[in-house]
Amino acid sequence: MGPEERQSGLPGIPRHGNLLARPLGAGLLTLVAVALVGAIVVVSGLLTAPADSPARTCDPADSAAPSCSPTPSAAPSPATSRAPSPSFVRPTPTPSPTFTSRVVQPGDTLTSIARTYRTSPRSIAWWNRGTYPSLDPESAGYLPNHIEPGWRLVMIPGVIVDDANHPSPSPGVPTVDPNAAPEATLAGGATSAPAIVVSHGPRGTTRIALTFDMGGRLDPAIDIVQWLIDHEVHATLFPTGAMGTTTATGRTALLLAATRPDLFALGNHSWDHPDFTTLTDAQMADQLTSAETAIEGLIGMTTKPFFRPPFGAWTAAVRTGVGVAGWHDMLMWDIDTIDWKATTDGGPTADGIVTKVLAKAQGGSIVLMHLGGWHTLEALPGILAGLQSRGLTPVTLTTLLGS
Repeated sequence: MGPEERQSGLPGIPRHGNLLARPLGAGLLTLVAVALVGAIVVVSGLLTAPADSPARTCDPADSAAPSCSPTPSAAPSPATSRAPSPSFVRPTPTPSPTFTSRVVQPGDTLTSIARTYRTSPRSIAWWNRGTYPSLDPESAGYLPNHIEPGWRLVMIPGVIVDDANHPSPSPGVPTVDPNAAPEATLAGGATSAPAIVVSHGPRGTTRIALTFDMGGRLDPAIDIVQWLIDHEVHATLFPTGAMGTTTATGRTALLLAATRPDLFALGNHSWDHPDFTTLTDAQMADQLTSAETAIEGLIGMTTKPFFRPPFGAWTAAVRTGVGVAGWHDMLMWDIDTIDWKATTDGGPTADGIVTKVLAKAQGGSIVLMHLGGWHTLEALPGILAGLQSRGLTPVTLTTLLGS
């Protein structure tokens, strides 16, 4: 063995041959390390894969397709795990409208039923023409004003169809809406549905409703009614029986409105403005019928079917009690002027009232004001001018919510 061979430590390889031996040895070590890592990964995948999950393959080009998703990687070790990303929960789809039914009671009309279910009389006619030929708008014997007690009419609450988009002659077997409140039983077996809460009328329209409550301060009620008459403005008044029929100002205002039944509709605001959520059914009925009797006796106009709850307070029990008493539309609003509050107490100025109404007004809006509003009379010219510039026309609630 020569000196160079002894220094290298390997037989037959001179010392300067270490330049070759070193990369060769490193390569072998690298191959061994890669093999070991690969084996660990395979074993780890077998241990972490769910036993009941078959292997899946996915073409990367199709990874966006719903039926193809890449195989998930192994879960990170606890030392390197991160908080999971928020998961997306798809919202529950809105259920399709379903038919409900109504048994016609004595005194019912297509119009009154349509108001109760937020649709139109002609829509009800289209839906029921297969069962009752006299309701067929395409028939020579069409009698829209004739319905009989005991008829079972079907309709979709909140839906209106027109002559260009009407249903087939028979809507099929109706499905009673499971979310609809049950009808209340009246004396003699008649039924009445709970009052419908209405915050606005149909949107895609140019109509808007100006409504005026009368339940506290009365000035300047007479001046407001006279201004509406002078400018041919349609409106709906909600007097309480006490303020509207037992005070000189209230009586004068209502008698003045009665001279123009083409301009005004009436609603019931109770007898003396109690919180209906604290009353029994009998007490609600007494409040409503007392006001109706006094107002109709004074001016010959009914407050039905509109009721506005004092303080805007209502519950499911109030809906039932009011509906049983005979008022089928519980009128709320989508624009509240808060004109009953004096500016010294933080209430709006006339300009503030105008700005609020015009900022929120849209087709179908119901505006809440008061015949005793502090700056309502001053605000009316600006409100009407602004509505006119937007193409919005004030109408009564009867027109806004009717056929």
